[in-house]
Amino acid sequence: MAGVQESLPSRYFKSKGHHGRKAENEPPFTEKYFSQIVDHFNFNSMGNGTFNQRYLITEKYWDRKNGPIFFYTGNEGDIWDFALNSGFITELAEQQRALVIFAEHRYYGKSLPFGQESFNIPQVGLLTVEQALADFALLISQLKQELGASNCPVIVFGGSYGGMLSAYMRQRYPNLVAGALAASAPVLSTAGMGDPRQFFRDVTSDFEGYAPECSAAVRGAFQRVQDLAEHQAYDRLQSAFALCKKPSSPGDVRQLKGFLRNAFTLLAMLDYPYSTHFWGDMPAHPVKQTCFDLYSLYVECADPTGCGLGSNSLAWDYQACTEIELCYESNNVTDMFPAMTFTPAERLAYCSKRWGVTPRPGWLQTQYWGDALSTASNIIYSNGDLDPWANGGVRTSLSPSVVAINITDGAHHLDLRGSNDADPASVISARKTEANLIAQWVAMERLRLK
Repeated sequence: MAGVQESLPSRYFKSKGHHGRKAENEPPFTEKYFSQIVDHFNFNSMGNGTFNQRYLITEKYWDRKNGPIFFYTGNEGDIWDFALNSGFITELAEQQRALVIFAEHRYYGKSLPFGQESFNIPQVGLLTVEQALADFALLISQLKQELGASNCPVIVFGGSYGGMLSAYMRQRYPNLVAGALAASAPVLSTAGMGDPRQFFRDVTSDFEGYAPECSAAVRGAFQRVQDLAEHQAYDRLQSAFALCKKPSSPGDVRQLKGFLRNAFTLLAMLDYPYSTHFWGDMPAHPVKQTCFDLYSLYVECADPTGCGLGSNSLAWDYQACTEIELCYESNNVTDMFPAMTFTPAERLAYCSKRWGVTPRPGWLQTQYWGDALSTASNIIYSNGDLDPWANGGVRTSLSPSVVAINITDGAHHLDLRGSNDADPASVISARKTEANLIAQWVAMERLRLK
């Protein structure tokens, strides 16, 4: 890649080495930076100000004459985490001789438009879905030009929120993107179109599927937590859950409940048939810790399923306060968790106080077509039935080219992960279907471009 890098204008691209993430079978990516426009839609506020957007690239498999471009639309985290956990894309690139690019989402990882001030008000206001899509569109356009790849079809990939973005890219920029694989993309529920009880009901169903008595046991445990709290037996709670600090208020007890609910959520989402290192280490056996600090390990935010930690959690919290609707609740009736609401009114109160913003319910429906997705084309919506996000997405094919693939025994975007001996037959079949559809889209786009 060094030869290509040397040929690119320095005002657009900067290259850096890969710092300290060496792993077995690591994809052969080079880390680079693109001089990205800060505000694509206002010519006065920032002028043509730029920031360094990080992306990863490999030409290892690319046939420059005929090969497509596979572009991952980065989501709410460090782009290396997605690249190192999306081996299907590089496997498919080897089969179809593709150039592979993983682009980091603005305000995440190292792609901070205002550095350490990125999460100040008003600087954080440029964190929107629309700006992120425009980032990807400009990066694709410029890379195609600089690499002499103007006739190379582009297929976008993404998982979870990244899957939403890949679908949106096909809808918003069909001139640039020939097709999209939107894995585990909750495009309906995050647009405010789902049942607020669905998510935690489906987390509960995952555990009931393994052991029918599980939900009753968890309900009983949460009730015991409540009983101890009502009797202010905080010493017992600290001891039972190995807490670093003894709870001392109803707020601390709520934090404990949220922390525990979030743990079950992550287990359901990442219920892969082998150990992984995605979103932190998930080994075959639990990681032993001396104690748990409730407030450093779990941050209550505008996403009841969890915002994560660090600066990435700030970015996701802001997005959940503006465009992305996550008013999910547990109620201890349709699910096994304590009743914890997060209504639109509670969202408004929290977001007004935290970020000084008023959420816009229904905005994603307006921008990205709501449930009228049959008018789109060349999009795969894949979902695993173990994933609590699945029923917030598209589960039924809407047309011959808007295809739903349902993966039995599949967790959160399992199909994007690399091949593994423990893979269920369903995901092997899903990847074959995805590969065939993508090959068809690439062939169709080649004809159009010629």
